[in-house]
Amino acid sequence: MASKIIAGLDIGSSKIGTIIAQFNLEDAKTSIIGVSSTPSAGIRKGQVVNIEEATTAIISSVEAAERMAGYSVSKLLVSVGGAHIASQNSKGVVAVAEPEGEIGPEDVRRVIEAARAISLPSSREIIHCLPRYFTVDSQDGVKDPLGMNGIRLEVETHIISGSSTSIKNLSRCVSEVGADIDSMVFSGIASAQAVLTETEKELGVVLVDVGGGTTSLVIYIEGAPSYTSVLPIGAKNVTNDLAIGLRLSLENAEKLKIALSDKSIEKTLPDQSEKKEEKSNDELDLASLGINEDTKTVSRKTITEGIIKPRLNEIFTMVGLEIKKSGFAGMTPSGIVLTGGGALTVGAVDSCKRTLSMPVRIGIPTGLTGLVEDVLSPVFATVLGLILYRSSIQKTETTKVSLINFERITDKIPIGGLAHKAIDFIKSLLP
Repeated sequence: MASKIIAGLDIGSSKIGTIIAQFNLEDAKTSIIGVSSTPSAGIRKGQVVNIEEATTAIISSVEAAERMAGYSVSKLLVSVGGAHIASQNSKGVVAVAEPEGEIGPEDVRRVIEAARAISLPSSREIIHCLPRYFTVDSQDGVKDPLGMNGIRLEVETHIISGSSTSIKNLSRCVSEVGADIDSMVFSGIASAQAVLTETEKELGVVLVDVGGGTTSLVIYIEGAPSYTSVLPIGAKNVTNDLAIGLRLSLENAEKLKIALSDKSIEKTLPDQSEKKEEKSNDELDLASLGINEDTKTVSRKTITEGIIKPRLNEIFTMVGLEIKKSGFAGMTPSGIVLTGGGALTVGAVDSCKRTLSMPVRIGIPTGLTGLVEDVLSPVFATVLGLILYRSSIQKTETTKVSLINFERITDKIPIGGLAHKAIDFIKSLLP
């Protein structure tokens, strides 16, 4: 069975995740064969602040996934994030090479290249140039112009750029692993690939990926990304607030936050037996959570309402301001899809609903098989999204190769008019 190995590396502020998957060329299915997640080091708010520490943490994560998969990776898809990420929309226009014929792949490539020709400072570089829609002559809203007839081809693209210095530092850390970088993918686009449905993208949706040090925002309108932004605030800020408010160490504050998040998930399950003792339920025994500090017990309500909620409200207020700034407010009836580790924070969904007055759901990755038990969680949305992002490109490439091979075979066969029409008909049925 022909297959291709795909590896994704998500370099986050709190964890470094690596996933190795196998893409089956015959049935186009992707199966996970290796997973690892190690604590992050040398990374702050999505950017490298200590090359040596970051390199060690990345190598440790990749090697752990390689041991599980029993395979040494040669190429890696790497996520890029941080507050240096910015976006803008740009237009490109070209004349179709053969006005009497059909629009071909070369015309599409040229028009996207024309849209990339924007003035950027020398300190910035383009990460993505994503087509939103095409216009063939005067017909706009075209998703795929290939095979259409026209004279003038236009494209509206969404360009995501980042700081050249940050990207080079990230590349340098990854190069020490001994694998080449297949491509850099913005973490928000990767997460969207894993958790958003096609219907949501088409109707209009806001993806909010709450990571450790940053919150990524991607707004989809009519099936394509139209605005992206990164806020320099994340779930670590909640941990810091707990540490300061309860006078705990950062490690113990993180333990408490995770325990509360798990408890909030358990509470949604229908279990009536413990409902009577509400007062005793409000008291949390820290020792039972493995937290040995001077403070023995804390009030659950005080923590959630007094410490966590105000910080979550602040994060979602900033998200609301970004949505207004984008100019797409009111164009996202599918609401908000929350993902990333911060989405599991106790009260995050309620806070988001109240602050933004929009429908909210937690985005859980889908579309993969294999070792998925431990990774089908918002925490792994970005790294799973990297695999799905590459798989979708691989599917397109496989289809193109099979079509080119078919054309080569048919071109060599001497055929008459009727047979030629039959071959053309079969070609038209191919994807």
